[in-house]
Amino acid sequence: MSLKDIHYLDLVEVARRIRAGALSPVALTQAMLERIEKTQGTLKSYATVTADLAMQQARQAEAEIGRGAWRGPLHGVPIAVKDLCYTKGIPTAAGMPIHASFRPDHDATVVQRFADAGAVLLGKLQLTEGAFADHHPSIAPPVNPWHQDHWSGASSSGSGVATAAGLCFASLGSDTGGSIRFPSAANGVTGLKPTWGRVSRYGVFALAESLDHIGPMTRSAADAAAVLGVIAGADANDPTARQEPVPNYLAGLERPIRGVRIGVDRSLNTTGVDKTMIGVVDDALAVLSGLGAEIRDVTFPSPDEAVKVWLPLCAVETAVAHEATFPKQADQYGPGVRGLIELGRGLSGFDLTKIQLVREAFRGRVAAFFQDVDLLLIPAQYTASPTTATMATLGQDENALSMLLRFTAPFDMTGSPTITLPGGFTDKGLPVAFQLVSRHMEEDLLLRAGHAFQLATDWHKRRPPV
Repeated sequence: MSLKDIHYLDLVEVARRIRAGALSPVALTQAMLERIEKTQGTLKSYATVTADLAMQQARQAEAEIGRGAWRGPLHGVPIAVKDLCYTKGIPTAAGMPIHASFRPDHDATVVQRFADAGAVLLGKLQLTEGAFADHHPSIAPPVNPWHQDHWSGASSSGSGVATAAGLCFASLGSDTGGSIRFPSAANGVTGLKPTWGRVSRYGVFALAESLDHIGPMTRSAADAAAVLGVIAGADANDPTARQEPVPNYLAGLERPIRGVRIGVDRSLNTTGVDKTMIGVVDDALAVLSGLGAEIRDVTFPSPDEAVKVWLPLCAVETAVAHEATFPKQADQYGPGVRGLIELGRGLSGFDLTKIQLVREAFRGRVAAFFQDVDLLLIPAQYTASPTTATMATLGQDENALSMLLRFTAPFDMTGSPTITLPGGFTDKGLPVAFQLVSRHMEEDLLLRAGHAFQLATDWHKRRPPV
């Protein structure tokens, strides 16, 4: 394979070739930068390209690996991060023109851990304003590489587009109501939302801190395992980061999933869900059953109340996160985030207490549910590959917004880990995905099940025509 074709390889394969001396980090990084330059005008996935830093890191990686000082599976591999992760001396705008000139004086923990692992940072990926639903009116949204008229996801849209289009070998996204999972599904990549606190949020712009999750967006479950193993773990700078040791996620991938109990709530998975999505979920179920998983019909706790209170909870936490600039600079905000913050500032302590009680009750029910199953299989969203025109009108229909959040926001409310896996295509050739959900801190099981599914299928290996 020539360098002009290598951008679509899995990260773990690129890492293997780099370690073996068959692939030069310097030449690879240069090729990736040239590809970004060629496609940026069309796909608009990057907010900032860090070409000089990338070449410096690539040269250092090449020298280290050449003398046998290999740091691990990200060493010399070009990656990118969502532009809400602080990068020292590099613009970090969080999709907000109000922060366009902000250059942090330190790295986010996840960025530092990438650097410590020897990864090559190609740049910062575009996102919706403040990581909420809409891109700021002055910013051109990233374009779905499968079809320009279809949604690229929110808010980690740039991460999904860049990973799918071969503009990095892995990226980071964030998820507060579905923003790793929506763009992963829309762009046909594998997205892992870890347990809340499994990955440090230090140095990451907040949307709603008790709901925010940072996680990998990659082209395979194995790649996600490699990235999670680097970024996860305790952090003295983040008191909410989980203290449990980080396992070698890659090492456990090959274990079979025979006997793993997968719960399926057929009513939840089909009510209001389009037939393409239902078909993808059913096909995934058949594959996992064929791999030896034990399929159990279950009734999942109703997510309706949790979905209903997600928006006001997100709103009040967003208002807190933006206290320094809102309302003083409210005129510089786009209408979506401005409306969200105004909603949050109008809530009372009485309102917030009722929300928290709903959340705690739902968390308890979900914890009890996972006593009887190991995984839950659900759609990624209620409709397969919506158009951007459809999504632009979503806020006008309260029921449609609730349906969109139905399979994502509940697991931000509980902090449960999920993996989003490509599972099929629409008649128009757009990717469709499903999710697996597990108990807290069982990312290893999610990754193992995802890897088993991907060994048995090739949906994740299909690439957009870019």
